Amino acid sequence: MSAPPDPTDAASPPVLERAATRLRLVGTAALAGALAVAVWLVARLVVGDFSASVETTFAVGSLAFGFGLLGWSGAVALGRGIESMQAHLDTGAGWTEADARRAMARVLGFGLGVMLGATAVGSVASVFVAA
Repeated sequence: MSAPPDPTDAASPPVLERAATRLRLVGTAALAGALAVAVWLVARLVVGDFSASVETTFAVGSLAFGFGLLGWSGAVALGRGIESMQAHLDTGAGWTEADARRAMARVLGFGLGVMLGATAVGSVASVFVAA
């Protein structure tokens, strides 16, 4: 098994650049989730049964968030072992720990955006409907 990368490696990007990349990765997925849920809930407001839709949408978002968090932690915990197994078996699948973490961060961010969007749209709609 290979040694973990040295965090002080000269070839690695600066800390702020890595943080900005990670924030952009999760942030764009969260924005996509929030926009998708806003469109969905506004359509449900027009059709009817808005309250149940907000609760269901939030639950689906939390499910996606939990799946992404579990997948990300699994990729972190088992990633090097899976990469070593694939190298040993010469599968050539192209699966990497970094790609798995990136994919799960996107799923996590989308779920976060759905939860935040459902909360925001539900709160705003309840204020305007009550008024």
